[in-house]
Amino acid sequence: MSVADTRIPLWPLPLLITLLSVIAAHAAYLLSIQGGHVPACIPYTDGCVSISRAARYGWGNHLFRLLVIPCAVLHALVWLLAQRWLRGGRLMVPLGLLSAIALAVYATFLGTEGEAYRFLRRYGVVVYFGFGYLAQLALMRRASVAKALPSTLIAVMSWVSIAMLGLGVANVLAGLVVEDPSAKDRWENVFEWWLGLLMVGWYAVLAIGWRRGHVAVAMETGA
Repeated sequence: MSVADTRIPLWPLPLLITLLSVIAAHAAYLLSIQGGHVPACIPYTDGCVSISRAARYGWGNHLFRLLVIPCAVLHALVWLLAQRWLRGGRLMVPLGLLSAIALAVYATFLGTEGEAYRFLRRYGVVVYFGFGYLAQLALMRRASVAKALPSTLIAVMSWVSIAMLGLGVANVLAGLVVEDPSAKDRWENVFEWWLGLLMVGWYAVLAIGWRRGHVAVAMETGA
């Protein structure tokens, strides 16, 4: 019996992260609207509800967990495979794995009550965004040095990262400038929806790079 190598393309993994995340947040919001749990609006402009509140109730919560927890596993796989692809990334992998774990914790406890669960949800989402952002920066730096991705794609990723940083700064400024609590909440919600979209959109750009570069993992099969 001989052993043959089967190469499995990796680009569907980051693409799935984007698709599952977008579907989870928006479908959960629609289900919550239908259930009468949250008001209907365009959250990217009106900011009437946060992502967490949109996915906190009823069937929307169940769907969100069903999609996001496997998505957290995909995050971890992408960072582990990215290290193998780039042959390095000592900081990138632990940052990415911590981000993935935080996402799983956040999704698991979303919709639960109690101070401890509220703490896990709050810091779960903070660690997901913060550590995930740093891991993305580390991947871009490593890929740029190793010339593992075209410069145009690195540029697109960089602009996405700059936009995320700008939203973070704008969120802080809005918290300092806006005095009305309800207006402040609306601005925070708007920034959160856009930040979430940009964060997962970055993985779609990575998927394009992996597809164009024919990035794959070899699996040994018996023949």
